[in-house]
Amino acid sequence: MTDSDRKDKTMREALIVWGGWSGHEPEQGAKVISGMLEEEGFKVYVENTTEAFADPSIADLSLIVPIFTMSKIEKEELENLTRAIKGGVGLGGYHGGMGDAFRDATEYQFMVGGQWVAHPGNIIDYHVDVVKPDDPIMEGIPKRFPYRSEQYYMHVDPSNEVLATTTFNGDHASWIDGTVMPVVWKRRYGEGRVFYSSLGHVASEFEVPEMKTIVRRGLLWAAR
Repeated sequence: MTDSDRKDKTMREALIVWGGWSGHEPEQGAKVISGMLEEEGFKVYVENTTEAFADPSIADLSLIVPIFTMSKIEKEELENLTRAIKGGVGLGGYHGGMGDAFRDATEYQFMVGGQWVAHPGNIIDYHVDVVKPDDPIMEGIPKRFPYRSEQYYMHVDPSNEVLATTTFNGDHASWIDGTVMPVVWKRRYGEGRVFYSSLGHVASEFEVPEMKTIVRRGLLWAAR
């Protein structure tokens, strides 16, 4: 990010960092998110290495979007990233790109507010239930809508402000029958706003209006 890139201080800036497991189509997802943010007036930087998190200039951004599944993050990269979010930069993302990015980085998971642990049945039909319909992120979204994807079972932080949930029926793991699991949440990490949605296994899921609207609004909420 050069000085010339930063001349227009009225324009919000976002960084998307993609990579990791290819099954989540991180590059395609990055293109969708980039287009979405550009439509909202952001200047968007796209990188495909976690080294981008070590750049001190990320502290000046409005928003960071990780799309980086099942990978490693170096200590200095994580320290710089968490420092930026604590300082007020927004963090937002979806599915495994944010919720299963760095399994051995507990401070990252503390920041996100959750970590993926299972998706019983793999790609299945299920429902998403909006629990805070009056929240601006969820306004106008049907209180219950059908979805076909991986139904994420996660370890979640009880301090999250949960906006939508899903209920497991036990067909693929009988002992979790009736378990209500957060799907969409927002939270604070220091001065930073953090948004997460577990929907979005592959990029084509952005064609689902409810999913795309929730992510768009969530990223805008997170951005400072």
